[in-house]
Amino acid sequence: MLKIIGPGFFSTIQDMGRLGFLDKGVPVSGVMDAHTASIVNGLLENETNAAVLEITMTGPTVEFTSPTYICFGGADMHVALNEHAIAPFKVHKILKGDILSYGKLKSGFRNYLAIKDGFRTPVILNSRSYFYPITKQKKINKGDELMYLTCEKFIPKVLEWHDTAAKGRKNVLEVFRGPEFEQLNDKQLEQLFSADFSIAKEYNRMAYQIEEKIAGHAISMLTSATLPGTVQLTSAGKLIVLMKDGQTTGGYPRILQLSNQAIALLAQKKFKDAISFRLI
Repeated sequence: MLKIIGPGFFSTIQDMGRLGFLDKGVPVSGVMDAHTASIVNGLLENETNAAVLEITMTGPTVEFTSPTYICFGGADMHVALNEHAIAPFKVHKILKGDILSYGKLKSGFRNYLAIKDGFRTPVILNSRSYFYPITKQKKINKGDELMYLTCEKFIPKVLEWHDTAAKGRKNVLEVFRGPEFEQLNDKQLEQLFSADFSIAKEYNRMAYQIEEKIAGHAISMLTSATLPGTVQLTSAGKLIVLMKDGQTTGGYPRILQLSNQAIALLAQKKFKDAISFRLI
């Protein structure tokens, strides 16, 4: 078991998502930054869909009750094993009674803790991802115990990973045309792709709002399907980017659709961080 001594700000169990239930109004959920989650799971040679702990802004303090191996990465945060700093994107051996603690956030917003063979929390609608009320819990709490399989010996093929591509993913969000893209006028298009934007104070796993507005519109449309990464434009010119726990339908024009890489990049952004859009 992984005993939660301190939960941090907002930590949840997530896998790659609850697929196949959008028509029932159930969001996909799953890891916000699938790029990072895939790397840390890969270093442990886990299945791609193995559940990880998604850690937001401030991390937890946890105790391991049996031997295993872990790997973490994402947001730049101080992480210590038994009060000794350890490096991200590297496989670490864990012994019974070891304490892992997260410290100060330096950059980014979400960190991912993977464990050998993944966390074994309940599977609900084909996923272990937390999404209340589909799951009993919204986030982990002090005193919780998360199940994992004991692993006494594991020899990884790759000991650590240097994420060299991260430098090229700074602020530019690559996007596709959305279903209502063609209804935008020249002024709106120029504003979308020539201006710099920033993250508003309203942002979470459901959606990220953008601080700066573009020209508004009078487009009338029926409520239609949306996905994680759908960029909606309100009549007042507000941009709203739906994320992994976002609604499955919406009545605002869907002007853009973020690529998977762009969703992962945006997941590491916080209030006032800069972004821009690039059409691909």
